[in-house]
Amino acid sequence: MTDKKKRVLILCTGNVARSQMGEGLLRHLGGDRFEVFSAGLVPSYVRPNAITVMNELGIDISHHRSKSLNEYLDTAFDFVITVCDHASEHCPVFPGPAKRIHWSIDDPVAPGGEEAQLEAFRHARDDLRQRILTFVAQEKGAAGN
Repeated sequence: MTDKKKRVLILCTGNVARSQMGEGLLRHLGGDRFEVFSAGLVPSYVRPNAITVMNELGIDISHHRSKSLNEYLDTAFDFVITVCDHASEHCPVFPGPAKRIHWSIDDPVAPGGEEAQLEAFRHARDDLRQRILTFVAQEKGAAGN
């Protein structure tokens, strides 16, 4: 058994919401077993609603910045997780043993008032949280074999 951290890249179109929340959740739920990064195909800024709904779980992503996928093209990952269909379709091949995983998470950035927006972000966060809990449990089981 190895104590090497698994390197995980969570990828979305903008690296503004879903991938940012996924990064925060995996760091929080995966403990020290994972080295987690997030990026976007067209990065801009971390959405304030993503920060707000993550704070509701006690996870602070306010220090995160939106990063371009180009920053990681020469980085070897164990897993590349796409969290939107657009990113999945346009994700490049990464060097090394990267296993590709795709989770189709609804885009929380949608029309509507502030409360509707927050509910959409909470829904995306909770969907990500459940998938990450399953991912962490599966990886823990795989490491124990």
